[in-house]
Amino acid sequence: MIETLEYVQTLRVLFRHGLQGIVDWWERVNASTAWQEHIFLGLATAYAIVSLVALIQLIRIELRVPEYGWTTQKVFHLLNFFVNGVRAAVFCFRENVQALSPEVLQHVLLDLPGLLFFTTYTLLVLFWAEIYYQARSLPTDNLRPAFLITNATIYFIQACIWVCLWWSPSPVVLTVAKVFFAGVSLVAALGFLLYGGRLFLMLRRFPIESKGRRNKLREVGCVTAICFTCFTVRSVIMTLSVFYKGADLDVLYHPILNAIYYMLVEIVPSALVLYILRKMPPKRMGGQYHPIR
Repeated sequence: MIETLEYVQTLRVLFRHGLQGIVDWWERVNASTAWQEHIFLGLATAYAIVSLVALIQLIRIELRVPEYGWTTQKVFHLLNFFVNGVRAAVFCFRENVQALSPEVLQHVLLDLPGLLFFTTYTLLVLFWAEIYYQARSLPTDNLRPAFLITNATIYFIQACIWVCLWWSPSPVVLTVAKVFFAGVSLVAALGFLLYGGRLFLMLRRFPIESKGRRNKLREVGCVTAICFTCFTVRSVIMTLSVFYKGADLDVLYHPILNAIYYMLVEIVPSALVLYILRKMPPKRMGGQYHPIR
């Protein structure tokens, strides 16, 4: 019994020392200019690579099917290119971003790519909703207007928040901005769960077993899981930052936290989704063109 208690106490001591060592390392990295430069440069490089991949895919699709104009697939890759490109520029020139005046410009550069990321991936929700409604012989006329109105409302509210931050950058307005962004991310997560889940279940019930069906089923399931997870994590972390100042992501002084956050909610999900949706449309198609495959 005595030996067991001594063993438990030893484990507790080791755990405390290990935890304190992690905390000390975390603080040293956050305070180290060299570590900050390497981490933020790494983030900028990762975003630039994803942006370049999206651009290459957009060019390949345009060369493959130029006659279809700006399809959902092309817009999706264009927005991916823009969002990741802006993020890469912000992290590459973070010192210049931090020196911008008035301070609201910093918030615009940090928040706008997040909103565009929301628009980019809710395009998939719209596309899946249209497929689901068409398969159920339901009207789809209201889906695109609802998508546009929802996005316009979100951008309008965010613009009002930016104006309030410019007029009076109070802690209350910053808290409202974080709660709003967390809510937007939660809406996106629920959208993927609702329409991605519905489409996945509908595909599973199809009686015909084929390679194309299996690939589509796997594609919808993987993209739904990835996007639901990344938007949920974003919502949770943004909510946490309201109550815990150490989780604040509105500044660029937390390199480790920023690296973990942006890798989990943007870089890795974007890379995975671009890989999953890498299939090119066929050169000649009869009937209606379904852009994202």
